[in-house]
Amino acid sequence: MTRKPVILYFIKIMPANTHFSFKKFTIHQDQTAMKVTTDACILGAYTSVDKAKKVLDIGTGTGLVAMMLAQRTDAKIDAVEIDINAYNQAFNNIQKSIFKEQINVFNTSIQSFAEHLEHQNQYDLIVSNPPFFQNHLKSETESRNNSLHTDTLSFEDLVEAVLRLLSPNGTFVVLLPAYESSVFEQLSVSKELYPHKKLTIRHREGSKILRIITTFGQANQEFENQELFIKDSNENYTHDFQKLLKEYYLIF
Repeated sequence: MTRKPVILYFIKIMPANTHFSFKKFTIHQDQTAMKVTTDACILGAYTSVDKAKKVLDIGTGTGLVAMMLAQRTDAKIDAVEIDINAYNQAFNNIQKSIFKEQINVFNTSIQSFAEHLEHQNQYDLIVSNPPFFQNHLKSETESRNNSLHTDTLSFEDLVEAVLRLLSPNGTFVVLLPAYESSVFEQLSVSKELYPHKKLTIRHREGSKILRIITTFGQANQEFENQELFIKDSNENYTHDFQKLLKEYYLIF
């Protein structure tokens, strides 16, 4: 009997980029578990900064969203990050940028940050790309678990912190997958934090939902739905995506 040869397949694993260069700043990410993602860039570009004088970024990671917002507003921005490595990365990224006088980074949990009386109800805009896995297998890396899982920041704690920190007419913008977005919305409405706008993100028309960005406020009103397709049927970036990111991406 002739034995069949064993064929070995080798997959080349490309190293992750240690930094991303945008038009007005650079994000180094070699010390953080969570890297620059397209959905986070959409969050930073989409979030409205109109009339915002004081902004809070919850779970800033590398500082990406905070700097994207700083590029479009003169508002003072506070950025909170619980993971020490991510905090150091965000701090260094911001200190090397033109926004170092505009953004303050705090190495603490949002629960602790919200308890301080001087922070009460002062933010016109709060934005977050929070951990969202509630019942999933975990990574062996603690910092990645903190970034992805709700153990260190439950949805309940996030809503309570937002309600404590948000000004009466302020807005809260959050990025989540579809199912988690539905769960978070139900919880928020039960706490009298209501959706005002939703942006559904898909890779292309007809594909599954990648993420939903929801803008909340404390007034109960009708909300508007929008969709964003990243690429068209030919795998080219759509006009809407290019228009949204043209002030940031070097390729546009």
